[in-house]
Amino acid sequence: MIASLPMYDRPANAAAHDRLWAGIRDALRNAGIGAPDALNREVLYRESWGRDDLVLGQICVLPWKLRFEGHLTLIGASDYGVTDCPPGFFNAVMLARADDPRDATALVKGCFAANARHSQSGYGAAMNFANRTGLKLPDPIITGAHDKSVQMVADGTADFCFVDAHTFWMQQNDLPAARSCRIVHRTRPVPGQSFVTQAGRDPAPYFAAITTAIDGLSATDRDRLGLRGIVKLPDTAYDITIAPGVAFPG
Repeated sequence: MIASLPMYDRPANAAAHDRLWAGIRDALRNAGIGAPDALNREVLYRESWGRDDLVLGQICVLPWKLRFEGHLTLIGASDYGVTDCPPGFFNAVMLARADDPRDATALVKGCFAANARHSQSGYGAAMNFANRTGLKLPDPIITGAHDKSVQMVADGTADFCFVDAHTFWMQQNDLPAARSCRIVHRTRPVPGQSFVTQAGRDPAPYFAAITTAIDGLSATDRDRLGLRGIVKLPDTAYDITIAPGVAFPG
């Protein structure tokens, strides 16, 4: 069995995520559902989604639509209280260096850093922003991680990047480079990182277990994670626009 909460799991909040999982695990077991003792941080997040022993995972809306819709059970969207977003939704922020006065129109003539082409916040939202505004983004440097994208902007290797807004909130606390960046633009909201389990499972006991665990977090862990709850969104909310060039690896 495998459980993974990879989307916002960072060294600075790993212990809080472990305690969140302990609460979910115990509530699942009380409901008669087998659950592993600890989170798995060894299996690559996108590989965990295809595992037939997946108990609980988190998935971004873009890979959900590109590859895994119909192959996993959607439980609900995480709610992190993201600015200008309804509960259960999130967006991306376009970042530039704090001392760079250029607006988006000027920035897109420079170097673009993106974590991955299958990332909604790092690439999909950026492409949709460009399509709406008529701007043309340069081909990105693929960094492999939001932290690396922000670091490239901060040190001048790149001119701009798009980052998950909640990730940027966390980076303010644990990534010094983020404090050298400013928000240029916020993209439109889409469903937030969503909890999933194996196909064919009843989502109700998983939703209840996650709710119980979040409600049981200490004030310190709640502040560290920023997690407010889990929200059941209609299936239609996940019908996002997928821009050309967006692709899931493999």
